[in-house]
Amino acid sequence: MDSCTPRTTDRAVSIALPVLPSAAAPHRASFGSRRGWVRAAVLAGVWIFMIGHLVQWLAIGTTLAPIEPSESMQTVKDGIITVGAIFFAVALLSTALLGRWFCGWGCHWVAIQDATAWALARAGIRPKPFRSRLLVWMPLCLALYMFAWPLFYRFAVAPWIQPDLRWPGFTTHVMTQDFWATFPGLAMGIPFVLVSGVMVVWLLGSKGYCTYACPYGGFFAPVEELAPMRIVVDHDRCHACGVCTAVCTSNVRVHEEIKDFGMVVDAGCMKCMDCVSSCPNEALSFGLGKPAVMIDRSASRSAAAAERRWDLSWAEEITLALLGVLTLFAVRGIYIGVPLLFASGIAACTVFVTWKAWRIVRDPSVSFHGIRLRLKGKVGRSGVIWIAATALLLAAVTYVGVLNGITWLADRADAQVTLPAEYIFSTDAQAPDAAMQQSAERALRLYALVAAAPEGWSIIPAGWKQVDLRRAYLSAAIRDMPAAERLVRNSWERDGADESTAAVIGRIIRSFLSRSADAIAWYDEALGAHPEWQRLREEQVTWLDQQGEYARVIQSARQGFAARPNDLLAMRRLSLALVERGTMPLEIDEGVELIRRTISMAPDNGFAHAALARGLVRQQHFDEAMAEFGRALELEPNSEVIHSMFEEAKAQRGAAGSGG
Repeated sequence: MDSCTPRTTDRAVSIALPVLPSAAAPHRASFGSRRGWVRAAVLAGVWIFMIGHLVQWLAIGTTLAPIEPSESMQTVKDGIITVGAIFFAVALLSTALLGRWFCGWGCHWVAIQDATAWALARAGIRPKPFRSRLLVWMPLCLALYMFAWPLFYRFAVAPWIQPDLRWPGFTTHVMTQDFWATFPGLAMGIPFVLVSGVMVVWLLGSKGYCTYACPYGGFFAPVEELAPMRIVVDHDRCHACGVCTAVCTSNVRVHEEIKDFGMVVDAGCMKCMDCVSSCPNEALSFGLGKPAVMIDRSASRSAAAAERRWDLSWAEEITLALLGVLTLFAVRGIYIGVPLLFASGIAACTVFVTWKAWRIVRDPSVSFHGIRLRLKGKVGRSGVIWIAATALLLAAVTYVGVLNGITWLADRADAQVTLPAEYIFSTDAQAPDAAMQQSAERALRLYALVAAAPEGWSIIPAGWKQVDLRRAYLSAAIRDMPAAERLVRNSWERDGADESTAAVIGRIIRSFLSRSADAIAWYDEALGAHPEWQRLREEQVTWLDQQGEYARVIQSARQGFAARPNDLLAMRRLSLALVERGTMPLEIDEGVELIRRTISMAPDNGFAHAALARGLVRQQHFDEAMAEFGRALELEPNSEVIHSMFEEAKAQRGAAGSGG
C-alpha cells in the first residue's frame, strides 16, 4: 500500500497522501501531538481562573467585572468601557501580531470542544469536519451584528427614526456587585454547554462552533490575515506525509498550504501547535512569515477546488444558509430568552441535522460515525430515527419561531403604550387616548396567543410570567384592574413566589383608594415570607411614607435590616427612616449611628453625609451638621436637593439661636 485515503466527509473525494517508510520516522508509530498536554493545562487554567473569579465574588460580594468579550456590547451600545471590552481589544491587537492564538490557548469554549473531541476519540469516534462555503460567513455576520450594528444604528439610522437617542459619552465599569447580571442562569446555561460545546463537535467536527457559530472568531479570523507570525515550513525536511493535516482540529489543510505558500495562511489556524509537535521530521515551526493578506492565493485555491469538493452543492448551500438564518431568528431571545451565542449553536446544529436527513432521502448509502443510516437504497432503523428527529427539531424551531414572532408583534404594539407605571397604578389614573387604547388592546390580543396553554398556545414556561406581567400592565393601562389582578395572581400561584410579581400585585391593590388595608396586608404577607426582597421592601416603605404610616415605615425598615444586617442598602433605609420619621430621641440617635456606619463603608457618598447632617440637626448639633453639609456639597456640588436641605438647616439653626 503506497497511499492513505482519508475522507473528510461522506462526499469528499480521496486525497492521496504519501506515507513515509517506517525508517523515516521510527519514533512515530501513530499520529498525535506530543505537547498537547501543555495546551490542555493552559485551557484548564483558564477554567480554574474563571471559577476562582466566581468564588471570589460569592465570598466578597464585589469583584472585577466579567472578563468576557460579549461585555464589549455595552461599550458600542452605551459607551460603557468594560473590562471585557478592554480584554477583547487586547486580544484583537495581539492577534494582528501573533495570529489567532487566543482561540487555541485562551478560550474557555475551545476547552469544552477539545474535551468533547478527546472524549469522543476515547470512544473511537473522530468527528469529520463539515465543509460549507456560505455558513463559514455566519461568525462574521454575527460579529457585525453584535459589535458594529449598534454603532451604525445610533449614528446612521437613529437620527432619522429616533432623534432622541443620543450618544451618552464614555464611562467605565470595572468593578461589579452583580457578576451574573449578563449571563444566563443554569436553566439556559446547561443546554447551552450541551448544544454549543458538545453537540456541535459531534456533528460538525472538533472546532464546529468556532467555524460556524462563534461571533468572536468572526473578528479574529480577518485580523489574523494581518499577522506576520505563522506556522512555517523547512522544505528540506518536509516529506509531504500529511500528518500535519491529519492532526489538525481546526479544519485546516496544512499540507496543501505549506506546499503552496511555505506557511499556513488559512484564517482558521488557531496556533494550537499540534501540527508543529506532530511533524515526524520537525519541519514545521512557529516563526516570521509574510502576512496572509499580502499573498495571492487565487491560483492555489483553483487547484484545490479541482482536487476536492465541498459537502454541499450551491443549491444546498443557499437553502441551508437560509435555514440557518431563519433558525437563528426563530430561537433568538424575546420569548424564552435564548442568548445569541446559544442560538447560533442551535442554528449550526439544525443545518447539519437537516442536511444529513436530506442525504438519507437522496443518496443510496449514508452513514454517520460508522452508523449506517441508509445502505444500498434501504433506510435502516437509525435512518428512520434520524429523519423523525429532524422533523421534530424543525417542528420545534417553527413553533418557537411562531411564539417569538407573535411576541415581537405584541411588543411593537406594547411599545406604543407609553404611560409610566407610576401613573397607571396610581389612584387618579385615567384611561389612555383612543390611539393608545387601540395599541393596548392589540397587544393584549397578541399576548393572549403566547400565554400559557390552554388559554394560549405556549407550552414553554420560560415566557409565561413575563407575558402575564405585560398583560397585567396593559389591562391596568386601559383601567381593567380586575383583569390585571387576576392575571398576576394566576402567575403567582402557577409560577411560584417572585419579587416582581409581588410588586405588581401590590401596585394594583394600591390603585384602589378603598384597599389601603389590603395593600398593607399584602406587603406584610409577601415580605413576611421573603424578608430578603429588598426592592419590594423599598417600594413598600416609600408607599407607607407617602401614606403617613411612619411607625410602619420604621417597622418594615427594621425587618429588612434584620434580614440582611450587612447589606448597605438595608442599613441606609433604616437609618433614614429613623432620622426622618423617628419620634423619640433614642430613635434619632440610633439613626445617626447607623448613618455613620454607612459612611465608614462608603465614605464618598455625598448624600450619606447630607443625611447625617439632617440627623445632627434633629439632635440640635448644628455646628457638626454644618460641617457635614460642607462635606456633602464637596462631593455633590451640583445637587439641588442637598443645597435645599442645607438652606433649610441654616434656617432651623437661626430659629433655634433666636429662640434661645
